[in-house]
Parts: sequence; structure tokens; C-alpha cells
Amino acid sequence: MDAQLTAFVGVAAAMVALPGADFTVVVRNALASRAAGVAAALGVAGGLLVHTALAVAGLAAVLVAVPVLFRTVQLLGGAYVLYLGISALYAARRRIGPGPETGPGEEGVARAARGTGRALRQGFLTNALNPKAPVLFLSLLPQFVPAGAAPLPRTLLLAAIVVVLALIWFPAVALLVDRLGRWLRRPRTARAIEGGSGAALTALGLVLVTGPLLH
Repeated sequence: MDAQLTAFVGVAAAMVALPGADFTVVVRNALASRAAGVAAALGVAGGLLVHTALAVAGLAAVLVAVPVLFRTVQLLGGAYVLYLGISALYAARRRIGPGPETGPGEEGVARAARGTGRALRQGFLTNALNPKAPVLFLSLLPQFVPAGAAPLPRTLLLAAIVVVLALIWFPAVALLVDRLGRWLRRPRTARAIEGGSGAALTALGLVLVTGPLLH
């Protein structure tokens, strides 16, 4: 592995592991169930795949170059994160104890499937609607393409590394939260985590919606 690639792996790992909306959504869903947490993690990785693919294709440059388009994505992303935050705060307010156990019958299976699908969708949209990601990848990937190297194969490799790191990190977070589930799912602890994640997502959503154009 060349020195530039080694450096990129370190930068990408730090970028993926940095706590943010993705991390919060995965943790919140993992508190509901292991399957929901892993589904949210896979959704986040799917969103990263979209961003890296756009950066490789050069389409992210269009988003950065057109302020109105960028602001539209920023507002959509902020509104969705704000919605998740308010939903979490509402859920924390309603939480007075552990949820009812889901039985193994058809109704329980259907409910679990709906929860998993919702978690996958939340993870994907939270990442895919992040307006900062296209700028980050568009500015980051070219820095690790050696002079004289073919840019497309190299950027494809770099993009694949980011997605693989996400596929390792976020499911690991979900499994760790599930592992600690007996303590984390205690009514008082779960309510604190739900409220804290809701406050963080709400604050981030408000910054994205009301903040100045990031350009």
C-alpha cells in the first residue's frame, strides 16, 4: 500500500467515525433492536455510496457550482434531520418504560420488518441528504490521486475504501449498542439517550435550515 493510500485510509476512517447525525441515527435505531441498528448502518453506507459515486462521476461539482441547487439540498437535508430530532424528542417524552415485547407471530414479524425498513430509510436519507458530503468528497478524493496516475481507477478505489470503512464502523456501533442493550434500554437511560439524540439532531437540523449558504 503506497503512502498516499495509507494516509487516505487514516483520514477516511476518522471522517467516518466522527460522531454526527449518522452516528446518532444508528445508535437510536440500535436501541430499538439489533436488526434496526444494522439496517440504519447499511442505510448510512448506502448514502455514502451515492456521495462517492457522484464525486467520482464529477456530478458533485455541479452541485457545488449551482448555489440554488446546493441550498435546496441543504434545506431538504436540514428539514429531514430536524424531523428526526423532533420525533426523537417526542418519543423520549412519551417513554415511560420498556416497550412491549414483540411476539413471534405474523404481527410481530411484520412490525419488525416495518421497523427495519424504516431504519434503513432513515440511515440512507440522513446521509444522502447531507449537503456537506459532496463538497467534502469532491475536495478530498483528488488530493490522494498521485501525479500521472489515471484518476478514474484511483478515485473508484478511494470511494470503495470509504464505503467499506462505513460498512465496518456503523454496524459495529449498532452491535455494540445492542450488546450493551440491557443497560442502555433501562427506562431512565433510554429516555436520556433518546432525548440527547433528539436534541443533537434538532440542533443540527436547525443549523442546516437557518444557516448561511455553505459554498
